[in-house]
Amino acid sequence: MDRRRFLTRTATIAAGIAGPFAGVACAGAQGGARPAPGYGRLRPVRDQRDGVVRLHLPDGFKYRSFNAAGEKFSDGSAVPGRHDGMAAFAGPRGSAILVRNHEVNGPVGAFGDRARAYDPMAGGGTATLRVSRYGEVLKSLPSLNGTMMNCSGGPMPWGAWVSCEETVNGPDVGDDHTGGDNSKLTEKHGYIFEVPLKGRATARPIRSAGRFAHESVAFDPQTGTLYLTEDNFGFPSGFYRYIPPRHPAQAGRLLDGGRLQMLAVKGRKSADLSVGHPPGAAFGTEWVDIDEPDPSFTGRPSNDHAVQAVGKQGRAAGGAIFSRLEGAVYHQGTVYFVSTQGGDTAQGDTPPDGFGKGRGQVWAYETWSGRLKLAYQSPRAATLDLPDNVTVSGRGTLVLSEDGEGDNYLRGLTRAGGVFDFCRLAPVAGDAGAEFAGSTFGPGGHTLYVNVQSKQGRSFAIWGPWQRGAF
Repeated sequence: MDRRRFLTRTATIAAGIAGPFAGVACAGAQGGARPAPGYGRLRPVRDQRDGVVRLHLPDGFKYRSFNAAGEKFSDGSAVPGRHDGMAAFAGPRGSAILVRNHEVNGPVGAFGDRARAYDPMAGGGTATLRVSRYGEVLKSLPSLNGTMMNCSGGPMPWGAWVSCEETVNGPDVGDDHTGGDNSKLTEKHGYIFEVPLKGRATARPIRSAGRFAHESVAFDPQTGTLYLTEDNFGFPSGFYRYIPPRHPAQAGRLLDGGRLQMLAVKGRKSADLSVGHPPGAAFGTEWVDIDEPDPSFTGRPSNDHAVQAVGKQGRAAGGAIFSRLEGAVYHQGTVYFVSTQGGDTAQGDTPPDGFGKGRGQVWAYETWSGRLKLAYQSPRAATLDLPDNVTVSGRGTLVLSEDGEGDNYLRGLTRAGGVFDFCRLAPVAGDAGAEFAGSTFGPGGHTLYVNVQSKQGRSFAIWGPWQRGAF
């Protein structure tokens, strides 16, 4: 796609100013607790695949699960577990092409063809599938292997997915909290990788985009800039941007060798945005350079030291502090990104583990003005509990995947700032930590594809009367 066509397909900046999310930043004279009608009461629904109840949905909605861990790809290799971030692209004859992450940690060995792996000892990566609107798998193959902890990422409109490693493991770093032996790894990790829709990824990391606990990517087609989130569980996280040396629409791919920067609040050095703020709080911003985006270590320092190496550079230069930045999505001139544990602990709630004591924030960064706004802040766990991945519907409603400690939901955040329940995950036997991830609407909005990340993991196609509600 040439750059002219590429830019004319994007929304105008003026649309972003008025924006379908203009009301969200005002949500919450009641502290963000405004309910929205949604699609009605949730009820248990049987999987069209095998009759097992895995999801609770409103009346009229159906689903089929597919491509579960342990099943076979089209080439006969095994599907790995820990299904995570995902994007859908238009495929031939009404099908969808899905590119899906697998957040596998540790030196467990690469899935698929190890000879083509970035690191033959690392078990994460991506799979590319062609599926029908009803979750029928037409083709499925590994598309990137030998990476690690591929959490989320972002779709690129030139026809690619950028996958993010949420780790800094490598042979030069001490073992992480899981105790996996990093000395068995052959490559450094903590990068982003481009995965084309056709064929396999080159497995070449974009090193200038930083070595840190990457979570997701949102692409600004006007400038060619990638906005990056960091989920540094036990420590402060940053919001970054990567400016490639050439606009990807002109280059036809994402190039290494650009600049990495961290967002800072004007006039407030290292401002702490992880705590609670009033509804609609807004800040002027600027960007500070990261001088050493791709650190290597000697003496195998602790993982806790290594995972903070890039972020500390930004904060020393004045970069803002966030709590666990996870999902991000670009929509009409604004990047919406999620702080999973941002905010304050509400009365009656228990503070979550890790850095940040709230139940979640949604931030809005206006790429055209540099203005940062608090779009939504969870008032309590019962309203919104630790939001993670995020996508946007055709009507401009955010879909938030929860990563809470009790029941986990897919919840909608409307343009007016209301929150509603759309889908509840039925308990997964033997895995209390199972959660939703990777929600993405297929071509035309007929199907919402989503993953359940568990000790095994599987993907879902959900369809029904979308016109009845805000999606």
